[in-house]
Amino acid sequence: MYRQGTPQGGWGAYPWVVDNRSEVRDFLMSRRARITPEEAGLPPGPNRRVKGLRRSEVAALAGVSVEYYAKLERGAIAGASAGVLEALAGALQLDEAERAHLFNLAHAAGGLPAAVRPRRRTGKTWNPRPSLQWALDAVTHGAAFVRNGRMDLLAANQLARAFYLPVHADGAHPPNLARFQFLDEASRDFYPDWGFFADVCVEILRTEAGRAPRDKDLHDLVGELSTRSAEFRTRWGAHNVRQHGTGTKHFRHPIVGELTLAYEGLEMAAEPGLTMTIYTAEPGSPSDERMRLLASWAATHPAAALPGH
Repeated sequence: MYRQGTPQGGWGAYPWVVDNRSEVRDFLMSRRARITPEEAGLPPGPNRRVKGLRRSEVAALAGVSVEYYAKLERGAIAGASAGVLEALAGALQLDEAERAHLFNLAHAAGGLPAAVRPRRRTGKTWNPRPSLQWALDAVTHGAAFVRNGRMDLLAANQLARAFYLPVHADGAHPPNLARFQFLDEASRDFYPDWGFFADVCVEILRTEAGRAPRDKDLHDLVGELSTRSAEFRTRWGAHNVRQHGTGTKHFRHPIVGELTLAYEGLEMAAEPGLTMTIYTAEPGSPSDERMRLLASWAATHPAAALPGH
């Protein structure tokens, strides 16, 4: 398994490793650049030399001084109040995921009281409780699994292991959806809409980077993918984030073929930072029949769906 080593001089030698000040700067600048004056309800005015809004316009919309906004955009977000962050989110027309990302960046910078910061799991090795595995195994008509913000698959029921058969192929433990997405050609077959899945994958990782900027395993993963995949580097530089909760996705499974599945992502209250996801098919649909076929296959080939097989 490839792992990016730490260069001489530490993590600062990596341009893609998350530095809070530069992350704040690049995020705010990218959000400011995408909004036109017309979209913000402002007159366009002559001689505009910047793409999107000027700093002075964002400051006026947020109700802060130009000097203070310029300080924030330079990355000095520590000390910003929740009220200022809310005003800034409104001025920049941030969606719910982007607003949460802004607050996470402020948390990481120490900009909000510790009492309001979300609890996060420590970096120690995590193993599912027996009761959690029982709960996953109780989902008999859907693929149920638990992942972290780095896209590691940490626990799964039998159907989910069979569903993610291509992801398990390299024998890595834990298997990682981001490495599969960008470093394994099999992902191009498994994800018919590869570009959409690639966008989602990077947006989830970027969101996690805002929540946990000191996560060394995340640094290693981002460094590895940035080194080995131009597709990843381009998306990483866009600073897009996502709240990934519910929707429909299309897959091409090597055993049962085309699948259209709905998913529900559930944040785990007992394990902050982990998400339980369940993929199910519409009852009576062709995908439902194929998922039942896959469940039957998994029951008769249990070892084939385990890592290393």
